[in-house]
Amino acid sequence: MSRPTGRVLTLLELLQSGGTRTVAELADRLGVEGRTVRRYVDQLIDLDVPVESVRGRYGGYRLAPGYRLPPLMLGDDEALAVLLGLIAGRRAGLTTAQRTANETASAKIRRVLPRHIAARLDALLDALAVTDEPGAPDAPDGAVLLALADAVRHRRPVSIRYADREDRRSERTLYPYGIVAHRGRWYVTGEDAGLREDRTFRLDRITAARTLPGTFEPPSGPDPAERVLSGFAAAGYRHEVTLRIHGTPARVRTRLPVTVAGLDDPAADSDPTAERWLRVRLHAEHLDWLPPLLASLDRPFAIEGPDELRVLMAEFTERLASYARA
Repeated sequence: MSRPTGRVLTLLELLQSGGTRTVAELADRLGVEGRTVRRYVDQLIDLDVPVESVRGRYGGYRLAPGYRLPPLMLGDDEALAVLLGLIAGRRAGLTTAQRTANETASAKIRRVLPRHIAARLDALLDALAVTDEPGAPDAPDGAVLLALADAVRHRRPVSIRYADREDRRSERTLYPYGIVAHRGRWYVTGEDAGLREDRTFRLDRITAARTLPGTFEPPSGPDPAERVLSGFAAAGYRHEVTLRIHGTPARVRTRLPVTVAGLDDPAADSDPTAERWLRVRLHAEHLDWLPPLLASLDRPFAIEGPDELRVLMAEFTERLASYARA
């Protein structure tokens, strides 16, 4: 690319950043004289890029909205951010036309990515699992995300700086199994070397990630998404609830998914359609939502604990009976 052509593209990138740029500012950024800036602006206009001239003391040039999208100049991190947004959009219930546009846009950006950036994207996609539950977006730090993705792909330990919900800060060594996006939040799951147990960390609470020497072999068993979701069900809450429900694992899971409850049944995954008594365990901060949910199962069940749930269930059934009598 010739130097004048490169400067014209740089000028376009400066204008795309927004606002009005003075001739003096543009000349300084491009390393040319003011009349050269005007010549470059004319070249952009010849290419149908809608550049407006702004008069006055603070005048200069700016991009005007047009009927055609001008060529976009994206930095490496910007290109990765756009691609991640497009990939996430594929799971958001798009129409057929929207999915087609999504895929063509992704392909166009992917074709022009530098090799080292494309490799970082591949590492992230290999390490990433996305649940089917969207939520409010919670973007992690890009450098942390890519460093963890690379560690997952190459099975390398990482040192992370982490701040918990009370903002207590610590540095930990993690053997990362995978990255999971769930309800708008990003998580990394793996073995905490200091505790010698599996842990899940929110990426927005990780302020730095550094790859360490060596490699490790991830354990067999649940995939990263299953580990994160089952961890939510086992998290510490005020009440520990134990139930026995007569039905199929598939029927129970329609009302009590893996994010809410665990099934004490080794055959639940291998034979999800067989009807039998299942022991269900879950943790809850409040119990008032459970009686109507259990009633909606329309299956025999028994409450093993706690006693507060038995009381709430009795009150709920009496309330329903009074409505029926009325």
